[in-house]
Amino acid sequence: MGSSFAITVEGLVFSWVPKVGNNSFENHYQNLFEELSAIGSGGFGTVFKVKHRFDEHIYAVKRVQMKDSSDKNMNRILKEVKNLGKVRSEYVVQYYNSWPETNFLYIQMEFCSQNLRNILEIKPKVFERDLGEAMSSYEYFISCEIFRQILESVQYLHELNPQIIHRDLKPDNILIDGNGRNGMGTPKYQAPEIAQGIKYGHKSLLRE
Repeated sequence: MGSSFAITVEGLVFSWVPKVGNNSFENHYQNLFEELSAIGSGGFGTVFKVKHRFDEHIYAVKRVQMKDSSDKNMNRILKEVKNLGKVRSEYVVQYYNSWPETNFLYIQMEFCSQNLRNILEIKPKVFERDLGEAMSSYEYFISCEIFRQILESVQYLHELNPQIIHRDLKPDNILIDGNGRNGMGTPKYQAPEIAQGIKYGHKSLLRE
């Protein structure tokens, strides 16, 4: 059985040899986090809202199935996760930690409570506007501000080395944090998918 690794946000790498039996990663994960709910799933895997048992903070943990667990693929993932840890922007969801075990990769990230689709669905009601009715000046300003922040997110990721290019830009993939900035929160990119055989510089997702 091969060794496993974890990468901290500071870029430190820790490795260990997983034990067989009740000391698998799944039990380790359960010891670290209280799983509150599943908040998203798809071809990339499943994202869970969790509460850390020690610091009591809320995080999102993404569990991605790795179809290829060869040493070569693991080395590629290690390199890509280290790159992910270097991404620093108020418009990009914060990466904290990651670790593979069995055939899964687990990524611990900042938790954001909403996505842009949620905001678009409730926005007319919030601003007391009927569907099809023209926006007020304030609602229009808020909409333009969200769009500006999305463009800044895209620009930031395009200027990274290696570059991150988003190929699935849609409201579901633009996540909103809970800081209430401009009354709507801050759009944020989700951490890139790195376990689907797609190079880090060729695809990323927006995270809630």
